[in-house]
Amino acid sequence: MSDASVVCSNLSFSWPDDTPVFDGLSFSVPSGRTGLVAPNGAGKSTLLKLIAGELRPTGGSVTVHGVLGHLPQNLPLAGSLTVAEVLGVAEIVRALDAVESGDVGEEHFTVIGDDWDIEERTRAELDSLGLGALGLDRRLDTLSGGQIVSLGLAAQLLRRPDVLLLDEPTNNLDLDARRHLYDVLERWNGCLLLVSHDRALLDRMERIAELHHGELRWYGGNFTAYEEAVTAEQDVAEKNVRNAEQEVKREKREMQQARERAERRASNAARNLKSAGLPKIFAGTMKRGAQESAGRAGQTHAARVGEAKARLDEAERSVRDDPRLVLDLPGTLVPAGRTLVLAEHAQVRRGEQDLFAAEGVDFSVRGPERIALTGPNGAGKTTLLRLVNGDLQPSGGSVNRADGRIAYLSQRLDLLDPERTVAENFAAFAPGRPEAERMNLLARFLFRGPRAQLPVGVLSGGELLRATLACVLCAETAPQLLLLDEPTNNLDLVGVGQLESALASYQGAFMVVSHDERFLARIGVERGLRLAGGELTEVGAPEM
Repeated sequence: MSDASVVCSNLSFSWPDDTPVFDGLSFSVPSGRTGLVAPNGAGKSTLLKLIAGELRPTGGSVTVHGVLGHLPQNLPLAGSLTVAEVLGVAEIVRALDAVESGDVGEEHFTVIGDDWDIEERTRAELDSLGLGALGLDRRLDTLSGGQIVSLGLAAQLLRRPDVLLLDEPTNNLDLDARRHLYDVLERWNGCLLLVSHDRALLDRMERIAELHHGELRWYGGNFTAYEEAVTAEQDVAEKNVRNAEQEVKREKREMQQARERAERRASNAARNLKSAGLPKIFAGTMKRGAQESAGRAGQTHAARVGEAKARLDEAERSVRDDPRLVLDLPGTLVPAGRTLVLAEHAQVRRGEQDLFAAEGVDFSVRGPERIALTGPNGAGKTTLLRLVNGDLQPSGGSVNRADGRIAYLSQRLDLLDPERTVAENFAAFAPGRPEAERMNLLARFLFRGPRAQLPVGVLSGGELLRATLACVLCAETAPQLLLLDEPTNNLDLVGVGQLESALASYQGAFMVVSHDERFLARIGVERGLRLAGGELTEVGAPEM
């Protein structure tokens, strides 16, 4: 449907406690691929739910031209469902089986309708997303998180939507699954509105819509073009601020100079009048005239200063404030020749089966290495991290660790007590640091003033990651090896940038599980390990 689109007019929405999210938002999304970007908490998912009709606006209207499909960030699917039930084809498949068996009851033909080719279309959609091996009777609780996300997308595509809303569709997808998704979306025709922090996916968009201060700003081209445009805007904005600051200083200087000139003229005029011997009435009239003239001049200059300050305020509002973490943590420094971990023929047993190949896995971590651990979903990457951390003991072989702390950040980010504040959690990790020093360190992780007193349970995903990093990296003692499991999941682009900045200045070793190749390249990964089919092999470092 070439004219598929979404139109929102004067859209407003507030939460039940009257917290506003949007107020009078108007825009239209045309056919083609549109990426929607904004910081966590700006309302991206809420906007998709309003368009999908899952939330009701408090004002304005939403109009969708065409059949709508929506893949939310969290799929509300029960593990007992089968693949066919998730895809919405179970009844049709049963009716087709009945007809093929000779049952020509009218109810079967009613269920089938025009979907005589449903099995072929279903297999084609599953194949296109890398799920061709899934049987339609397979239960969800036997699938990986990435397979469930891909299956949810297949279900939407089978509905043949004209308008497709996707919220973080690459979460939990391995590299192969991501590439299948990229190919499917590039071939798909219709109106696509996509929320993602996956820059490789956003670079396949035709335009970027940025949700900024409750308004949508549009940029033609992909995400790289958007970043370049924003950078250029910020260069101009910062130049305007510098010019406006100079203008304020100049106007203030001219106002001061004018005041001093007026005071000198008034002083000279008083002396001249006195020496001229003029009548007091005439002298007073001239003095008042001079004072009024000086007052008018002062008002003129004061108005100019006010106008210059207003232009400065306007210029400063155009400058974005995306704070970044820049850390110097010498306690994490690892000597280049030190062996932190040495695993020899390490094996883990799951039930009656070994997870790794017969010989187990061999690897080492030496010095401040930056290692990416990659591989398909379900290969055992998280298990390997837990083996390194000591949460799991090998069923065979050995894992030896040097003295020194290892910190493990799981996908769940569950190290901190959700009932305690950020500051209280930090104090528990670093009790020997003075309070003033702890607050200064938290400020460097962007928890300043009241933000440090927030309970951990109310933090966004990006804030929780920053709080966890603060507690881990500044703990006593500081970790020399950091293990991170999918750290960018559910992080917005600002949060990803903050994490990149923190890891770039980290002086210890780290091993990170991630499917985001661009993220891995930006944090300076210099070595790759790939776990697949029970084999752990050395691979090259990712490239941008």
